[in-house]
Amino acid sequence: MSLEHAILVSLLERPASGYELARRFDRSIGRFWTATHQQIYRVLKRMETDAWITAQEVGQDGLPDKKVWSAAPAGRAALISWLRAPVQPEAVRHELAVKIRGAAFDDEVGRAALVAEVERYRDDHRATLAGYLAGERRDFPDPDPRDARGSLQHVVLRGGIAYERMVLDWLDDVLATLRGLDPTPDRKATP
Repeated sequence: MSLEHAILVSLLERPASGYELARRFDRSIGRFWTATHQQIYRVLKRMETDAWITAQEVGQDGLPDKKVWSAAPAGRAALISWLRAPVQPEAVRHELAVKIRGAAFDDEVGRAALVAEVERYRDDHRATLAGYLAGERRDFPDPDPRDARGSLQHVVLRGGIAYERMVLDWLDDVLATLRGLDPTPDRKATP
């Protein structure tokens, strides 16, 4: 997937200025595909050059005009082509998991530092889960199963909620394991 596809999905849901689009990424789309404001503006220019999106100048009282972006037919066609292509499983790269595995070769002080890092990491995931749950209460108070757009947005959010809960369960297991270890590091090479 590319940032272009995430932007097209967002613009097909609702046209937006670059600023509004960046806020959507901060608020919802960014849960699953992150991008900086600068990246979004850079990609919008490229997508306009490729005729995937069009801009309409909109006047604002006391402010400079803004461009409101919409998906063009060529952009919709590119998105449909991408939607129909198979998805390859993602390769997982997880730095914390490597550190946890490597803790067998560190001493008690190093393991204590790792416990603190896992706790910090868990706090970050708790905050993310809390944000997802608040967003679910705000955006889906009374879901309508006949609303395809809303139902699909909600199922993606529920996937994020389930993922965060799974990560938190795993981190609790990691902490219990680290706290239950013999304080003497294992210096043997193990498979």
